[in-house]
Amino acid sequence: MTDSWVRAAETLGSDLHLELTGAGSRRAVLMRALRDAIRTGRLTPGTRLPPYRSLAADLGIARNTVADAYAELVAEGWLTARQGSGTRVARRAEPLRPAPVRRRPPQPHARPVLDLVQGKPDPSAFPRAAWLASARRALNAAPNEAFGPGDPHGRVELRRALTEYLARVRGVRTEPDRIVICTGFAGALRLLARVLEWPGAPADGPAPLAVESYGLPFHRSLLADAEVRTVPLPIDEHGAVVDALSGPTARGTGTVLLTPAHQFPTGGPLHPERRSAVVDWARTGGGLVVEDDYDGEFRYDRQPVGAVQGLDPDRVIYLGSVSKALSPALRMGWMVLPGHLVEPVIAAKGQREPWTSALEQLTLADFIESGGYDRHVRRMRQRYRSRRDQLVAALAEHAPHIRVTGIAAGLHAVLGLPPGTERAVVRDAVWQGLALEGLAPYRHPECPTPPVDGLVVGYATPPDHAYADALQALCRALPPEQAP
Repeated sequence: MTDSWVRAAETLGSDLHLELTGAGSRRAVLMRALRDAIRTGRLTPGTRLPPYRSLAADLGIARNTVADAYAELVAEGWLTARQGSGTRVARRAEPLRPAPVRRRPPQPHARPVLDLVQGKPDPSAFPRAAWLASARRALNAAPNEAFGPGDPHGRVELRRALTEYLARVRGVRTEPDRIVICTGFAGALRLLARVLEWPGAPADGPAPLAVESYGLPFHRSLLADAEVRTVPLPIDEHGAVVDALSGPTARGTGTVLLTPAHQFPTGGPLHPERRSAVVDWARTGGGLVVEDDYDGEFRYDRQPVGAVQGLDPDRVIYLGSVSKALSPALRMGWMVLPGHLVEPVIAAKGQREPWTSALEQLTLADFIESGGYDRHVRRMRQRYRSRRDQLVAALAEHAPHIRVTGIAAGLHAVLGLPPGTERAVVRDAVWQGLALEGLAPYRHPECPTPPVDGLVVGYATPPDHAYADALQALCRALPPEQAP
C-alpha cells in the first residue's frame, strides 16, 4: 500500500487523520496507524473514533476490515467499545512521554504593573454587543460574492461608509475609488514605501523622506527596512517647522510624513499657516504630504482641527485606522490616495494574504452607517477627557511644578522634566510598579536640536479601579521641585 494521508469524518462531524504506511494487509496497516496515533499522544485517552462504517467508506475498504481492526485493538487494550458510547481510546493507553524540556529557573514574581504607556485604548471598553449586532446584520446582508476572493481596494460598502464619515468628521474630500483598505497605519506605510517614486530620488537609491524630529521609532525603522532614509524636521509649540523642508538638511526631500492634528508625541496641532505652507511646498515641487491622523476623533477643546487632506486631495495622502477608536486587534485602516497612486498601491498589495478580512470590513461599514461608531467615539471621548482631567488634577495637587502639554486631544499627555532627570524618573517609575516611557525613545537620532527631558503618559489603558493608583505612583516617581 502506498504512503498516503486519509481523513475520516464521523457522522457527528469530528475528523480523524491517519497515516497509512508500510506493507501488509489493509487491516494490519490500519491497526498500525491507530496504534501509532495513540502511542504518540495524537489520539488521547477518551477520544471517540468514527463509526467503522464511516471510516470504511472514507478509506474505500470493507466494513469487516475496519470492524475486525477495532475488535482486535479492543482485545489488546488500545480501545474500548460500549453500546451507545461508540469506540474510544482506552483510558489506560498511555502515550509516549515527550523528551524533557529544559526550563529556565523560576524567576521571582514581578510587581503588578500599572500601565501608563501611550498608544493603547482601554481594552475593556470595546463595544462588544454593538459590534456583534453589526456583525450579524452585515453577515445576513452580505452578497454571495463577499465570500469570494475579494477586491484589493477593500469592500465597497466600507469605502462608501468611510467616504461619508471622513468628510463629515474630518473634512476629508474623496470618493470610494480613492480609498484603499489596509492593515492599519503600519500596513499603509509599508505599501507607500514600496510604491512611491520619491520625487528627486538620486540615481543610487530613493530620496529621503522628511519626518517630525519626534515620532514613533517603529515607523522610522519600517522605512529604514524599505531603504528609505528619513531626515528630521524640527518641531516647536506650533508643530513641525515646515519651512525646514526648503533648508539644506531636507534638500532633495519630496515627501513629508506629518501628524498635523495632534503632533505625536509632543502634542499640539500644526499651525494653520504651516498647514497651508506645507501644501504649497508640495504643489510647487511636485511633492507629497503623508498625513497620519492617528487620533483625530479625540479632541477635547472647542477648536476642531480638520484634515490637511481637505486643502489638496491630489497632494496629500491621508492615513487613518481604528486602532485608537476601537482596538488595534482589528488590524484595520485606510488610505485616502491621490488618484494617480491608487493603481500602484493596489498592485503592491499583491496576493490576498495581507488583506483585511472582508467580514470585518462589512461589520465596520455597518457599525459606521448604523451610528454605532459615532456613539462609541463620543462615549470614549467623554471617558478619556475625564481620565485626562484626573491626571491634570493629580499633578496640580502633588507636582504643581511639572508642566503638562498636549492635553487638548488624544490619549496621552507630555510631562516636562528638569534637564537630565528623564532616565532616573523612568527608573523610579519601574520601582513603583509603573510602566512608563520617556521622550528619548521618540527622538530622531539625527534631530538637530538638543534633547528635551519629559514623560509620555498614556491615560487610556488602566482600568478604572487601578487608575488612581497609577496616578499616585506617577506622582511619587516625579522629581521634587528644584530650589531657585
